[in-house]
Amino acid sequence: MSRQRVHTGRIIFHIDMNCFYAAVEMALDPSLKGKPVAIAGNPEERKGIVVTSSYEARAKGVKTTMPLWEAKKLCPHLHVLRPNHERYRMASKEMFKILASITPQIEPVSIDEGYIDVTSVESELNPIELAEYMQQRILKELDLPCSIGIGPNKFLAKMASDMKKPLGITVLRKRDVPRVLWPLPVEEMYGVGKRTTEKLHSVHIKTIEDLAKADEYTLSQLLGINGERLKSRSNGNDDRVVDPDSVHVFKSIGSSRTFSYDTVSLSEIEKMMRQLSSQIEVRMNRRDVAGMSVQVMIRFANRKTITRSKKLPTYVRRQEDILQVAKQLFYEHWNEEPIRLLGITVQEIVDLQTIGHQLNLFTYEKEIEQATLTRTIDSLNKKYGKDTISTMKQDTKEHAFKTSFQKDFLDDYTQDD
Repeated sequence: MSRQRVHTGRIIFHIDMNCFYAAVEMALDPSLKGKPVAIAGNPEERKGIVVTSSYEARAKGVKTTMPLWEAKKLCPHLHVLRPNHERYRMASKEMFKILASITPQIEPVSIDEGYIDVTSVESELNPIELAEYMQQRILKELDLPCSIGIGPNKFLAKMASDMKKPLGITVLRKRDVPRVLWPLPVEEMYGVGKRTTEKLHSVHIKTIEDLAKADEYTLSQLLGINGERLKSRSNGNDDRVVDPDSVHVFKSIGSSRTFSYDTVSLSEIEKMMRQLSSQIEVRMNRRDVAGMSVQVMIRFANRKTITRSKKLPTYVRRQEDILQVAKQLFYEHWNEEPIRLLGITVQEIVDLQTIGHQLNLFTYEKEIEQATLTRTIDSLNKKYGKDTISTMKQDTKEHAFKTSFQKDFLDDYTQDD
């Protein structure tokens, strides 16, 4: 007989799948278990970059974003696989379905992690037992390991989930913060990236304790509003709620790809931009959205990256419109050096329904008609096969590795198959 536990505070879980892409491949091919495995983009066509790796590979020094040649030098027996995003998407969907069977209070944050609020879950199990139950269900049903952090807020739950991998369950209470978190280097704190670390080090903030006790004015001058936020979290405070609807909140939709080889070929570059723009159009149609800004990202052979954007006088969502702005931005800012990666993003996204009054009746009806048609095509492709009906021409040979995974896939677990 279940019962509802009574708590004075929140109980938040952070579920973090362990080496997710590699783990999915091992679940499908058990012969890979216990072996060093790396997922890398187009290893046959270029040196490739490691997307993720198994713990056995990491023990040999293999790291994410490492060139494949370097990874193989460190680990000669490395098993290298190309990424299969549809496979990972389906595994993610099944994982979130398991969480949803326990509570609807789920906030996915990426393909392989999410928060759940179990404060009001009716169960005879205590929080640790509930975490063990969830972890074992995911392991037994999907053959996928995960770590779970338990805390009174999202920040502490996230920090806890990183403390024991794989298959860890860690509780981090606010009273544990001085003993457990404060001695850690500040760069190990969630929310502190490389640039923020450099800025904090410049004012002699080396540990999380230094940050927790730092002068607020100094942090504000150094990091703006983020300084105050980081100081608060370093003291164990975080008032963000687990928001199931956040997965539907979009500010941008974009896609990026790495070329098979560094290139200055205009035909290859424009072909890539055409493909990226087409992908964005399809995804915007699925969401019935449009955007008022287009951004282009260019990563050169030396890994230097620039982003340039343009605010538009009207909303765009068609491939031709997105491509036109993207090409303009590209040619204005390309220095003719070899390019490694291109990305296009449509920003300032809004629902079509909210901008209907800005369109004339004929245009609006056509927009809705096209969006409905696209959803129908997507449904048929899903039911009968990916290439049953295609809204755009596909090359028979894949020349590039898709590097982006957007949040617009994360509500899949709520949809019927």
